[in-house]
Amino acid sequence: MSEGSRFQSIEDVLISNSRTPVLEGEREHDRKENHEPVSGRRSLVSKPSRSDSVFRNVSYAAGMATVGIMLAVGVFLTLRASDALSVAGFSFLTEQEWSPETQKFGIAAVLFGTITIALIALCVSVPLSLGAALLISEIVSPKVRTALITLVDLMAAVPSVIFGLWGVFYLQANVIPVSQWISTNFGWIPIFRVSNAAGELATEASAFTSSAFIAGIVVGLMVVPTQTSVMREAFSQTPMGEREGALALGSTRWGMIQTVVLPFGRGGIIGGVMLGLGRALGETIAVYMIISPIFVINWELLKTGTNSVSSLIALRYGESSQFGLSALMAAGLVLFLITLAINFTASSIVARSRSGAESG
Repeated sequence: MSEGSRFQSIEDVLISNSRTPVLEGEREHDRKENHEPVSGRRSLVSKPSRSDSVFRNVSYAAGMATVGIMLAVGVFLTLRASDALSVAGFSFLTEQEWSPETQKFGIAAVLFGTITIALIALCVSVPLSLGAALLISEIVSPKVRTALITLVDLMAAVPSVIFGLWGVFYLQANVIPVSQWISTNFGWIPIFRVSNAAGELATEASAFTSSAFIAGIVVGLMVVPTQTSVMREAFSQTPMGEREGALALGSTRWGMIQTVVLPFGRGGIIGGVMLGLGRALGETIAVYMIISPIFVINWELLKTGTNSVSSLIALRYGESSQFGLSALMAAGLVLFLITLAINFTASSIVARSRSGAESG
């Protein structure tokens, strides 16, 4: 490098260092005066693509459509039931007789039968579902687990009319001796006593057919797959570290299930039970095929005769007058509100258990 070029480079460095630094604010001010774009903070979120926008809009539309359908059903039932409710008033919930033509009607008897059948169904389904869920998630090998999960899912796909036929032509004949035994040995309990017209203990088989007990057993078997799936999913989310920790401390498998799995899956158990209850309350065809409809509250669960709201609608829909249809709509509205509240509560509990809120 020549002597002249060296002095030239030193002079350039001195000139550059002697320049006054321009602050960022002054630079942005000059850009604004010169109408130049001002560089702002860059966003970490990229602009959604067209496919993302379409997917989001379709998802919002589907969600709003679901809510809209539920609201439309509720509004429809309310409007159609207004005539009957304006006539019956609060007695609609306390009257047992069903005679819209004489303006004397209510759902006390059918609502009692609906709740009775649902509670009997839970007594049958909860132990079976809990045992099946623990068997699938904690005991069997992975290959057997896959087969059992498939079997439970297939059971959920069986139409209710098939369960109804099975209950009428097979289960009922085999349950009647059990009902007779319960009534004979536990008849001192009012709900297990079956009395004849004279008030004496009935023993003939005809007094035990088409009862709430038989209908409850069939409905209970129908809701087992739903409850089993919910409980199994809750149990499978138990942290593996807690399982291994319990076993490492000397706990048996049942001890680990009792102290770790069951407390963690408490929300799933409650949610599964309530989801099963919601389905049991609304079951129609199987119950309609089994029961012998009556319009009086029957406290004897093993005795012939009971009713349900859904069976009432299926039984009287085709022969009802305009006002009778309004009364049926009112009964449907009550059932709709009850099942909606139960299913919403159950879904909330299941969602909390899935998020780990119930793990403590």
